[in-house]
Amino acid sequence: MDAFESRIDLSELYQTVADIRTEVGKVIVGQHAMIDLLLTALFADGHVLIEGVPGVAKTLTAKLLAKTISVDFNRIQFTPDLMPSDVLGTSVFNPKVSEFEFKPGPIFSNIVLIDEINRAPAKTQSALFEVMEERQVTNAGQTYPMSAPFLVLATQNPIEQEGTYRLPEAQLDRFLFKIIVQYPTLDQETEILRGHHERRSNTDAVEAIQAVLSRQQLTTLREKVRQIVIEDKVLSYIAQLVHETRTSKFLYLGASPRASVALLNASKALAALRGRDFVTPEDVQELALPVLRHRLILTPEKEMEGTTPDAIIEQILKKVEVPR
Repeated sequence: MDAFESRIDLSELYQTVADIRTEVGKVIVGQHAMIDLLLTALFADGHVLIEGVPGVAKTLTAKLLAKTISVDFNRIQFTPDLMPSDVLGTSVFNPKVSEFEFKPGPIFSNIVLIDEINRAPAKTQSALFEVMEERQVTNAGQTYPMSAPFLVLATQNPIEQEGTYRLPEAQLDRFLFKIIVQYPTLDQETEILRGHHERRSNTDAVEAIQAVLSRQQLTTLREKVRQIVIEDKVLSYIAQLVHETRTSKFLYLGASPRASVALLNASKALAALRGRDFVTPEDVQELALPVLRHRLILTPEKEMEGTTPDAIIEQILKKVEVPR
């Protein structure tokens, strides 16, 4: 923790984050960047899309994070034949009272892991629009609110793989982060193999994970995150970065105002995780890639050249003057 007296008491949050890292670290080797972003999203109250090739612990890490919190958890495996009602729920006729009753689907939980979200067609993916943004489900004219906290952690394999569907832009915009998971380093992979060799089963290790955060604690800590100080010049910096995505000649579609709010909320959460009660431009820079990369569409020319959204965001970060 930085050596200064914080105006907001972040000691409980700082200790909780350390405890969660310890629990997840019992099973996961490395992947520190992914874990930090997941924790940032947890305290910023935002959904996360995790992309990577099979076998890099996307699903396992999401499950372990859920186990460290004393809230309800559901996992949904998306498949090409999955229907919206399989996710949201459906009305069932009850002959005892001669009327239809709503049977909630698996989305009605606190932390929902959607595995391989891009395996289902757009019709099923679009069923998530309302519940992710407004934290509610509407069925037959009735609205059913989700209980807090409500967090969607979705995994997907790279689009190039056979049998996947591209997520609609409106859905992508509802994710706070898109995390791209890399392969472990050689040393980390050696450590992974050593861990698998020494323990009897991976299941035992997962079951040993302890919950270290209650529902009430999470609510309290999120409230502290919202109190994190951010100066006007840093707010202007966020607005300038997002505005540049809309004027860039390399982008067909820039980021929306929702992206600006996401970058603000995420920066406050990251500052709190680092033990600070104020946001710095460095916080904003660190989160620009995961917040913006999935909200941008390149021009056809840049796509053909093989340019990535990350490369354009890096250019914008170099172009916009950093406040001091």
